[in-house]
Amino acid sequence: MKVNYPIRQGLMALVLVCVLAFGTACGSVTSQSPQTNSQESNPKVAYGQLARGNSASGQAFGDWVVKASKGLIKDAFVRDNNTLGAVITSQVRPDEVKELAKSLTQGFRNNFPNQDLSVLVYAPDKKLILTARYDAQSKQIEYQSAS
Repeated sequence: MKVNYPIRQGLMALVLVCVLAFGTACGSVTSQSPQTNSQESNPKVAYGQLARGNSASGQAFGDWVVKASKGLIKDAFVRDNNTLGAVITSQVRPDEVKELAKSLTQGFRNNFPNQDLSVLVYAPDKKLILTARYDAQSKQIEYQSAS
């Protein structure tokens, strides 16, 4: 049975918000000052271990985003506890990218509060497609499509 597109879109948005909001509350990562990851000095450590974050809390949040996305995000990284990058899978439709970015921004904000944040969404081919910028003072998200 095929689900109607508007219903599918609504369900996907609801699932993402719930996963990121409730999952973040249950398994929150404590924010720490940016620090050098001791693994960065070891060239034998696998790429995935270095790429997820340049702090322990950033790496943990990047790992959590990939696991919690249920196959919608194939890779994620956190830099300086204020920039989240996410590589989506082909399961995410173009008109669902903004809602996904919003959900990611909300979850990121819960784990790294009281600061301006950026969420970069990349296509499966790793080309930037959308940037969401959260302003902590106004509590607003501004979206910018890649040109």
